[in-house]
Amino acid sequence: MKKSSRPIAAVLFVTFLLVTIPLEAQAQLQREPATQLTLGVVFQSSPDSVTEHFRPLVNYAARQLTPTGAKGMVVVASTAAQMTKLLEEKRVDFYMESPYPTYVINRLGAARLLLRRWKGGVAEYHSLIFTNKESRVARLEDLRGKIIAFEDPGSTSGYFLPKLFLFKKGFSVTEKASLEAKVSANEIGYIFAGTDKNMINLVLQKKVAAGAFSNDDFAHMSDTSKASISMLGETESVPRHLVSVRKDVPEPIVTRLRNILLSMHQDKEGQDILRKADNTTKFDSLPGGEEMVRRKLVELYRQRRR
Repeated sequence: MKKSSRPIAAVLFVTFLLVTIPLEAQAQLQREPATQLTLGVVFQSSPDSVTEHFRPLVNYAARQLTPTGAKGMVVVASTAAQMTKLLEEKRVDFYMESPYPTYVINRLGAARLLLRRWKGGVAEYHSLIFTNKESRVARLEDLRGKIIAFEDPGSTSGYFLPKLFLFKKGFSVTEKASLEAKVSANEIGYIFAGTDKNMINLVLQKKVAAGAFSNDDFAHMSDTSKASISMLGETESVPRHLVSVRKDVPEPIVTRLRNILLSMHQDKEGQDILRKADNTTKFDSLPGGEEMVRRKLVELYRQRRR
């Protein structure tokens, strides 16, 4: 990945100079390389397509960030750990992610929460644990000695929320290498299906005892598939998506970026850009404030893991 030519802290310095230095000196300053606003995205494949997908959004914010207009840049990390490293190296200024990866990235102080993103038009979502109606599973207790399917190890709604929900209910939940793996009578085994489609098919084909996905995934199922499943449990709700900013970005820049994103849905250009970015409705303030959301994430995810 290409390293930013300048950290965002330089934006504040440039803004200060443009206000205080003589006009003749400003012309020389403007001939210097432009400052950048860098958005980070965690995605495991097709980084080029992701970059193009989010470029209009970061360009929109960057143009309004300083009097002379900063340049927007998108950096794609394949893992949360890599995103943390990019933040520590000051190669990313802000990023957007679902709750669990956000918790992992922010817990050591690389970044802090800024806003909530209404991804797909949804402010919050929760997980549902479901089974095939024709199976012999009628309640959560019936999952002991059986295998359920989660989506993938990085999914908030397809893994962490339902897994922690089962932990809190007192179940022992253990990862298994395959569908054929032995599961003891006092535990629930699980495997990763890779995608929500694969996970749903495993349940519908009765190859696993249950699966887990978000209420938004359920809403997009066909009527036929919906009629074939029954619900076993429902987790609490969490923000659909979150925006975080690098910890050492100067506060005036953070405030300006926050205001730009908050008002983005109020003009036509901003609305069009948001719609093309995963059908985002808007950005809004964190419900209850940054500290409350941070504590909720810690409470949710700082649990024993097996």
